[in-house]
Amino acid sequence: MKTKQLLLSILMLLATMAAQAQCPIDNKAVASGEFLSYNLYFNWKFVWVKVGTASLSTVSTKYKGKDAFRSSLITRGNGKLDKFFVMRDTLLGYISPTMSPFYFRKGAVEGDRYTVDEVWYEYPNGKCKVKLHRQKHDKTHQWTDKTSEYCIYDMLNIFTRARNFDPAEWKKGHTLKFPVADGNSINNGILTYQGKEKVEGDDGKKYNCLKLTYSEWSNSKQKYKELATFFVTDDNNHIPVRIDITLNFGNAKAFVSSMKGVRKN
Repeated sequence: MKTKQLLLSILMLLATMAAQAQCPIDNKAVASGEFLSYNLYFNWKFVWVKVGTASLSTVSTKYKGKDAFRSSLITRGNGKLDKFFVMRDTLLGYISPTMSPFYFRKGAVEGDRYTVDEVWYEYPNGKCKVKLHRQKHDKTHQWTDKTSEYCIYDMLNIFTRARNFDPAEWKKGHTLKFPVADGNSINNGILTYQGKEKVEGDDGKKYNCLKLTYSEWSNSKQKYKELATFFVTDDNNHIPVRIDITLNFGNAKAFVSSMKGVRKN
């Protein structure tokens, strides 16, 4: 997993596999006007260097005439990171007030390559139907339709919905499985609860956090591979404060630098 996926992985860390496709729930975490900022760091020759920033915003809007939240995630690398690869990602997601996904788009720049992933959601007869679209770097297009008895999410919409999970009864080692869609496939992920820790953000504040590890299925190894460790606030908002990740060419971290408009519970 590349450094550019560091903040994107946040969006995949908190999900439960629901029994019904649309999975409407009461929203107790996400507020319109919320804005979260992060600093990204990379371990270069045993020195932690700031290599970029990320921001996530949420506002109330309409999607095809329906009430919705619109979330935007923007990641930007600086010149120190560009020698490894260019990080210029923009993600857009729409989700219902009851946290059911409507639409997802990711535009990603990797060097001189530009790709687009899109996912459209429908809920016919209690099922979840998704249309997947990928525009490849050579500007060719790939389209796929999939239908599931279970909820399907994406790396952005899952963040707003799953922040409403309730970990009160979790014990160390508790695991959750969930499906996540991109532009051409649906992948399996596992979240494992590792207990509680106090973590300091780049805003100088200390937070009581839940510690979780995230793993993805590896087809080549035919097993789940642990990719990252997340620290999220131990409250109703479940905001990611810190993310640690091991890369093929080093280690990376993200720390929250500011929070605005967070819902009061």
